[in-house]
Amino acid sequence: MGLWFSKLTSAFSELVGAGGPPSRILMLGLDAAGKTTILYKLKLNEVVSSIPTIGFNVETVSPMPGLTFTVWDVGGQQKLRQLWRHYYQGTQGLIYVVDSGDKARLYESRDELFGILKNPEITSKVPVVVLANKQDLPGSLGPSDIAQALNLHHLSGHPWHIQGTCAPNGEGIYEAVNVLGKMVREYKKLGSR
Repeated sequence: MGLWFSKLTSAFSELVGAGGPPSRILMLGLDAAGKTTILYKLKLNEVVSSIPTIGFNVETVSPMPGLTFTVWDVGGQQKLRQLWRHYYQGTQGLIYVVDSGDKARLYESRDELFGILKNPEITSKVPVVVLANKQDLPGSLGPSDIAQALNLHHLSGHPWHIQGTCAPNGEGIYEAVNVLGKMVREYKKLGSR
């Protein structure tokens, strides 16, 4: 567990340099994809029992002094998705969570992702990390199959990365946050030019 926390701390340092302002990260995806479990795994390094998110959870994650970012986890039920747009402004990175075992809703998930990225409030070049969650479940699709189903290779204007994850044990989350940190850092550099 110490190694996992050490890697996670290193990944967070990619998101914000010492003493820098928090990066605004938006976490979206369909309901039951595992967003809240991932958020609290990042915040507390624990699995927290959760119920479907009605509204949003927002957590500032500070694993050490001078290292901070804010994650907005917004409910994914169909009736709540129309409210997502109210959270887009100022987003510096998007974590999009997909349930890798929910094959019936992959195309719905794809349409929602592309709808988010077409909104003018999500500026061009905002980095996207797709978490192909629930890799531990039998029959789950791998990250390359998820990338194909979501048409990620046709995603233009936004750098992206896909990572297989298992939220309860933290598998893949460190790698994803590390990549996101590097992408957000580059995004911030481009914004200051």
